[in-house]
Amino acid sequence: DKEQSRVYLEAAKEMGFGLKIHADEIEAIGGSVLAGEMKAKSAEHLIVIDDAGMKSLAEGGTTAMCLPATSFYLGATFAPVRRMIDEYEIPVAIASDFNPGSCPSLNLQFVMNLGYLKYRMTPEEILTAVTINPACAINRGDKVGTLEVGKQGDLVIWDAPNMEMLCYRFGSNLALQTIKKGNLV
Repeated sequence: DKEQSRVYLEAAKEMGFGLKIHADEIEAIGGSVLAGEMKAKSAEHLIVIDDAGMKSLAEGGTTAMCLPATSFYLGATFAPVRRMIDEYEIPVAIASDFNPGSCPSLNLQFVMNLGYLKYRMTPEEILTAVTINPACAINRGDKVGTLEVGKQGDLVIWDAPNMEMLCYRFGSNLALQTIKKGNLV
């Protein structure tokens, strides 16, 4: 529960760990509120986050790490990402949550499609949610997440005329090339 989690997170913080919280996936039991109170770097899932949780994430500077492919696979509701962005200005990241129990897909393009279709994110918000926001949520925003001098040089070249097409087309692999640390892979 929330108070047991607080004890664990306080101990982790005292040992120098950054905080991340798996929160409010099945029930809103206060995990997102705790994430904001403890100024966690991110809170994951947030499928059933409530207004108190969104307010706390915003006040705590916590990134909302939303996992739409989990909602898709489980037939669950989708996190209220549009409200997080519009009403609370919470930084949102999206990812696959690849795991055998609730999301057996590692397809980031599908995650982007779901962000567009189910979260109602704009293509620009989706690009931010799969690049710089998750990089910042793991304390790597100074090294990856954008194309800037001095950063690692990771990028995907897409076979799409624009971001709208990339977000619109689902079920097709539109990745032409991947570059990691400046090298074609």
